[in-house]
Amino acid sequence: MNRKNFLSSMLTIGAAGPVLAASAPAKAKTGTPLNMPTYLRPGDTIGITCPAGNITAKEILPAVQQIEDWGFRIKVGDTVGKKDSIFGGTDAERAADLQQMINDPGIQAILCARGGYGAVHIIDQLDFSPLASHPKWIIGFSDITVILCHLHTNGNFASIHSKMCNSFPDDWSKAEPAQADSILSIRKALSGERMQYKALPNTRNRYGRAEGPLVGGNLKTIESLAGTRSDIDTAGKILFVEDTGEYLYSIDRMFWHLQRTGKLDRLAGLVVGGFKIKPDDPGEEFERTLYDIVTERVKAYNYPLCFDFPVGHQKENYALKYGISHLLDVREAEVTLTDSSVPAATTIPGA
Repeated sequence: MNRKNFLSSMLTIGAAGPVLAASAPAKAKTGTPLNMPTYLRPGDTIGITCPAGNITAKEILPAVQQIEDWGFRIKVGDTVGKKDSIFGGTDAERAADLQQMINDPGIQAILCARGGYGAVHIIDQLDFSPLASHPKWIIGFSDITVILCHLHTNGNFASIHSKMCNSFPDDWSKAEPAQADSILSIRKALSGERMQYKALPNTRNRYGRAEGPLVGGNLKTIESLAGTRSDIDTAGKILFVEDTGEYLYSIDRMFWHLQRTGKLDRLAGLVVGGFKIKPDDPGEEFERTLYDIVTERVKAYNYPLCFDFPVGHQKENYALKYGISHLLDVREAEVTLTDSSVPAATTIPGA
């Protein structure tokens, strides 16, 4: 089967606690009810802000136009167009802009304009307590993993791990199917459609079925959060990871870190997404593949494992409902990851 067609065969099925001041590392609050935002309807407002890297108003225009075509309204934050070093404004400006959107009852979702670096600078300045009574979707990936992990650990807030404004094409007629499908999956996730994604089979996969909350994100970022108030507890959960621009030895070290911090031993399942690997320096060849690294670290456990899942710094980066229960089914013929929080219904025509 054609790889692009296979990976783009996403099924969509129709459906209907305050954060404390930073002082000591937090522990995931097991048993805390899921704080689930209301799914969006046409006319709802999505705010766009820059909690990490900078972006211009011109660069977000394709995203603004597309989201408005979906029927949503847009509120552009003050940090769009601002620049302080590599950041979208100063720490104070970025924290204030995101906080204003958290506080604003007229905003139903917050789309982070891009990743890069910088969310860790402001995470402990933010007050997420308004989300306890009025949850709203926070959307992003890469460096925004800091915020998604923090929300999950501190209040069990659901969020969306997906592409951001800098991934929307200027010309949709020239977009590859995987890129277009990935972006359209954001609308589907926000609108409450039941999501099911497929990945190509891989001989290094480990077969089985698992169900649990879906957590994870950028592997280097997850590693950097260990011991902080944003650290995630992975016990009983499906962990997904992705990364870009790392040497193989660095990826090996990160998986050792996951094992040594107990993040691998009680998983329900492990999903390995896209990894753009930095070539070894001459004479410093690591001589291990990504598949070798992961397989070695999880050989003592028996949960299902899949590789090459369509999430990460790549065109095939589908929207995932973070913190929400999913079913992972790894078989010899295919891999499926299904949102199990929304009852199955009839398939939407054209989906």
